[in-house]
Amino acid sequence: MLRDRLIELLEPVVNAIGYELVLLEFSPRDGSGMLRLFIDAAEGITLDDCEKVSREVAATLDVEDVITQAYRLEISSPGLDRPLVKPEHYRRFKGEVARIQTLAPIGGRRRFQGVLLGATDDEIAIETADGTITIPFAEIDKAKLVPNFDKEKTGS
Repeated sequence: MLRDRLIELLEPVVNAIGYELVLLEFSPRDGSGMLRLFIDAAEGITLDDCEKVSREVAATLDVEDVITQAYRLEISSPGLDRPLVKPEHYRRFKGEVARIQTLAPIGGRRRFQGVLLGATDDEIAIETADGTITIPFAEIDKAKLVPNFDKEKTGS
């Protein structure tokens, strides 16, 4: 799959210049596709960081020529509602509120919201209004943090 090949190619490039590749999205379309990378760093992401990563990624893609159609490259920070993609993301944000959508229903539901309790490489645990739910990592379709604007205002 092209997305997996792009991650394999670009994650080491992004890591080598001091950033984490949080998520890679590739949307091929007739005429022009979109390649979007979400990057992060301990001190946060600035426009200069996005430009630096964009130059390195574009140079790598020009040499490797893995995307055969026209595409647009976009580099961004994960934002307040950052996607949770890797098991380490769930561990890092333990105690935060997340929205999770599964590929198939678990207990009759596909959408969950609650506090992240922990994660292994195989599953995550989330405390919802209905109790603690364990979700196999392989069953997660999408997951994002829920922004806590009160936390941002108080600085706590």
